[in-house]
Amino acid sequence: MKLAHIAILITGLAILAGAAVFFFYLPGRVDDQMNVVIDHPVYAISQEARSLHAEIPVADLHADTLLWARNPSQRHDRGHTDLPRLREGGVFLQVFASVTKTPSNLNYNENSADSDDITLLAIAQRWPVDTWGSLYNRARFHARRLNRLAERSGGSFIVARTSGDLRSALQAREAGGDVLVGILATEGAHPLEGELANIQRLYDEGYRVIGLQHFFDNELGGSLHGTSGAGLTEFGREAVIAMVERGLIIDVAHSSEAVVRDVLDLTDAPLVVSHTGVRSLCETPRNIPDDLMQEIADRGGLIGIGFWADVICYDTPAGVARAIAYAAETFGVEAIALGSDFDGTVTTRFDASELAALTDALIGNGMSADDIRAVMGGNAVRFFTENLPEG
Repeated sequence: MKLAHIAILITGLAILAGAAVFFFYLPGRVDDQMNVVIDHPVYAISQEARSLHAEIPVADLHADTLLWARNPSQRHDRGHTDLPRLREGGVFLQVFASVTKTPSNLNYNENSADSDDITLLAIAQRWPVDTWGSLYNRARFHARRLNRLAERSGGSFIVARTSGDLRSALQAREAGGDVLVGILATEGAHPLEGELANIQRLYDEGYRVIGLQHFFDNELGGSLHGTSGAGLTEFGREAVIAMVERGLIIDVAHSSEAVVRDVLDLTDAPLVVSHTGVRSLCETPRNIPDDLMQEIADRGGLIGIGFWADVICYDTPAGVARAIAYAAETFGVEAIALGSDFDGTVTTRFDASELAALTDALIGNGMSADDIRAVMGGNAVRFFTENLPEG
């Protein structure tokens, strides 16, 4: 064989090896490094906590499971969630967020919309080609992925689109069934791509919660971590009105303070802050001021307390319990829920299978059984039963 032929062969083998690493090794490696559960001894959970936890339809307002290539129907040893671990943790209702764009060098202070790390991840994870250049198509892909999961579950997992779906699942649970409910949400409304018509299209795909912003300013207005600090744009106002009219629930977890105030001025519909901390407890630019949180709570909204240190300062089960108890005392227990941000490129000290440790920590914090039932799931189940479209 001529040297030129050998060189071509070696080059071809190197390209194949590089492609194998990029498509089959790198996605799992990135997932493993970005969704960390810190090693810890098995949590000691009292019998009181186990018994109480078993009664609760646990609900969580935010997980980014759909972003990653792992099959949610199988139990994995990386990341924070999958359906088996959610079931082990007693979860009845999980909101699954669609992450469609994240800026490079992401931070809580200031991010430009000029870059997007999800494009490379989409290619590496072999998402459909039409998702590589379209944020709307990414959201559609995530919705169809979750809906296919439900279709193949034999009824053990459903995607709730209506309050009727949720009530039926609750009845099945009360009758001894093991049904797990998913609700679809967007992590930012940039999948609208500036088109109001895409609100209906997202609704038809199954989305029922719309986050307005993520880590960058978009067509609707400013992000809490963007460059402008701006409120709603004219398009943003039109979009919010259209969302409320359609029965979609608005999430302001990453919205600028000005956007939150504008939304509160524009609609009386109850809002969600799906994954957050409380600024007066943990001073960080990731948390909006307490007065805005209080107004959201007073209007029947829901505040999901996160599980990672950047929003609650202490991320042990006791630290999460401390943040939940503080939020309940500050804003009213009926407004508080879980907002883990599992699989959202955060580091935690427990995964979805270990949520009974949080119930145990809440007992240790002195919270009553009724209040624990409320914050661990009762409030969220009630909120969605009341605010999902009828059907």
